[in-house]
Amino acid sequence: MTDLETRAAPSRAGALRRAAPALLGYAAVRALGLVALALWSAARDKNAYTLLTARWDALWYTRVAELGYGYEVRLANGDVHSNLAFFPLLPWLERLVAAVSPLSYADGGFLVGLVASLAAAWGIFAVADHVYGRRAGVCAVLLWAVLPVGIVQSMAYSESLFTALAAWSLYAVLRGRWVTAGTLALLAGLTRPVGMAVVAAVWVAGIASFARERRAGDADGPGPCDRRVLGMLLAPLGTAGYVLWVGHHTGKGPLGYLDVQAGWRNGFDGGYAFARFVAEKFTSFPSALAGAGLIAGVVSVVWLYVAGVRRRQPLPLLVYTGVVTALALCASSYFGSKPRLLMPAFPLLLPLAVALARLRTRRSALVLGAVAVASAVYGAFWLNGSGPP
Repeated sequence: MTDLETRAAPSRAGALRRAAPALLGYAAVRALGLVALALWSAARDKNAYTLLTARWDALWYTRVAELGYGYEVRLANGDVHSNLAFFPLLPWLERLVAAVSPLSYADGGFLVGLVASLAAAWGIFAVADHVYGRRAGVCAVLLWAVLPVGIVQSMAYSESLFTALAAWSLYAVLRGRWVTAGTLALLAGLTRPVGMAVVAAVWVAGIASFARERRAGDADGPGPCDRRVLGMLLAPLGTAGYVLWVGHHTGKGPLGYLDVQAGWRNGFDGGYAFARFVAEKFTSFPSALAGAGLIAGVVSVVWLYVAGVRRRQPLPLLVYTGVVTALALCASSYFGSKPRLLMPAFPLLLPLAVALARLRTRRSALVLGAVAVASAVYGAFWLNGSGPP
């Protein structure tokens, strides 16, 4: 399926009933992960809730919610870690929750992450169901839930919020709901820098739609055309607005945000730094195994993307996935975070979801159940480590 579908969408209640197996399965997997984290943390005399809400990036988001922008840490090596690197939608929502309830900013971040993860699961189901059918949609959601880094979906991080906005924006594009798609892309652009991937998907889909109509000598009329243009114009406003505001705030012009990221040693070098990092793993035998694992992981990601192309995934999904994957693999940022940065690229899972959907229910349940247990254990081990996810 490569063209936008025009069949009638189900009612909201009907859509929720259709997605119920996926959402219930998702909730069960996430509950398993949280139980494993609680048990592992207790054994190590750590607080699981603190790990989820008050460490690493979560602390930076709550500082923005509480104090606004302007906080920075200057390191001994000259690096400057500024909270301007963190996009504002999650802190805004944390501040909103704290304003209307007795919850703290950290509690608000956890609540937003919890709700957003369910919205993301529903959005992933909607996209996969639209393209490949209900059974594949359920499998896609469960595969996203059992990712080795799936515990991040339950943290006060912005990945779940971003994935929810991205998935529903892509679904709106596939349904031809351009203003909705553009609005959600705008919000995704206020959530993470990779929001440009959603913008690219909306724009490419819009241009392709215009091109198809021109070749066919057909037009929807001024109303649909106007909505499409409006959606395309709305899409980049979130990313562009925040980046330009940072440039103005720092006095460094339109590209000032790049300087902020450079203070965190984040940049885009085409994958050179990551390649060097992997190559250095082969200087000794134990670390060579890790290097081989990293290469296998990158090859798997590329293979899944190629499989999506060969299965003729809709163009918006391919564009979105390609941009998210390129930004994750080709950035010179903290290498341990790359699996987390790839988590929003959920269309990579669709070829696996289709394959699982073809198995007998009992067999696919056994496969997913075993992977869910492994993911829960790994997530508990990973989050109790010393470095940030």
